[in-house]
Amino acid sequence: MYDFLIVGAGLYGSIFAHEAAKQGKRCLVIERRDHIGGNCYTREVAGINVHWYGAHIFHTSNEDVWNYMQQFCRFNHYVNAPIANYKGELYNLPFNMNTFCKLWPDVLTPDDARRRIAEQQAEYADIEEPRNLEEQGMKLVGRDIYEKLVKGYSEKQWGMPATEIPAFVLRRLPLRFTFDNNYFNDPYQGIPVGGYTKIFEQMLNGIEVRLSTDFLSNKEEYMAMAERVLYTGPIDAFFDYRLGMLDYRTVRFDHKIMEGVDNYQGNAVFNYTDAEVPYTRVIEHKHFEFGKQPDTVVSYEFSEQWQEGSEPYYPINNQRNDTLASRYRELAAQEKKVSFGGRLGEYKYYDMDKVVAEVLRHPWIA
Repeated sequence: MYDFLIVGAGLYGSIFAHEAAKQGKRCLVIERRDHIGGNCYTREVAGINVHWYGAHIFHTSNEDVWNYMQQFCRFNHYVNAPIANYKGELYNLPFNMNTFCKLWPDVLTPDDARRRIAEQQAEYADIEEPRNLEEQGMKLVGRDIYEKLVKGYSEKQWGMPATEIPAFVLRRLPLRFTFDNNYFNDPYQGIPVGGYTKIFEQMLNGIEVRLSTDFLSNKEEYMAMAERVLYTGPIDAFFDYRLGMLDYRTVRFDHKIMEGVDNYQGNAVFNYTDAEVPYTRVIEHKHFEFGKQPDTVVSYEFSEQWQEGSEPYYPINNQRNDTLASRYRELAAQEKKVSFGGRLGEYKYYDMDKVVAEVLRHPWIA
C-alpha cells in the first residue's frame, strides 16, 4: 500500500516523510505517542509554548540546514545563556569571564583568570591518565570550577559518584576568556516563533499519520504494509533485545503553572549544580519567546536511570553499550528493507541540526 512506512514522528521521521512525499512517494507515519514532534513537541499551557520534553534550542553552523528549516517556521533571536545555581550562588554559563570574576573576586582580566586556572590545574599535573570524571574535571579546570559547577551536576546526570563515572564522559570543558554568555558558538540559533509543534504540522501536512500506534506490538503486519521502512525507535527493541538491552538515562519532568507570577527566575534555563538539590534544571518556558503573559510555566528536570516503559533519552556510551550497539548495528545492516535512523535508531546522541543534515543525506530520498 505504501512506498515508505516511517516509524516515529519526531524530527528525523518527519523530515524524511516530508521529503519523500515531495518526490511523490506514498508515506504512512506511525507514532507510539499521542502527538507528533517527538521530544521537540511543544504544548500550549496558559498561553505559553511549553517544551514538554525539555529545552530545545535550535542552533547550527550549517547555513544550508538553517535555510532548510526556514520554510517551516520563523526563528526568533533567542540566545541561550544559562545560569548555574550552586547553593544560592549564581554563575554564568558557559565558563567565561563573568563566571571567573564571580568565582574569584580578585580576578579582573583574562590573564588573571588564566593564571588562577593554571595554578589549580598544576595541583593535578601528576595525573597523566585520569581514571574517572573527578580526576578528569580537576585536571581540566581545577578544583573550584569542578566542585561548584561540574561535580554535583554530573553526579545527578549520571546517577553515580563522580569517582565512578568514566573519565571519557568529560572529554573537554570549554573555557572562554571573554565576557560572552552565549552558550553556543554557532552563528545561527533561535526558537521557532509559536513553538516546535507547528513545524511538524507543516512537515506532515497531507501525509497520513497514525498516533498512539505501537509498531513493535505488531511489527510483522506493519512491515508488510510498505516497500521500505524507516525506523527511528530503539534499535535493541526492534530486535526484541536478543543481544541484551542497551542502557539510557531518562529525564522526568515536573511541569508547574504559576498563576499570577509573570517572571519566576528571569531566565529560560537554570542549572542546579550542587548535589543536594534533586533536580538538574529548572526551565521557565516563556523566556524562550520573550513572553509577556500574566502567568508562567516552569519545569523541573530530574535525571533518572532508564527502565523499560520510561522514555529513553541519552545513550550511555561506555564500553559495554558501545560494544552492544555495534553488534546491533551489524544486525541492522542485514535488514534490506529497513533503515535505522536518529538518536534511538542509531544509539547516538544528535543535536537537532545534525539530525536535519543526516536525513537530507539519506540515500532513499537524496
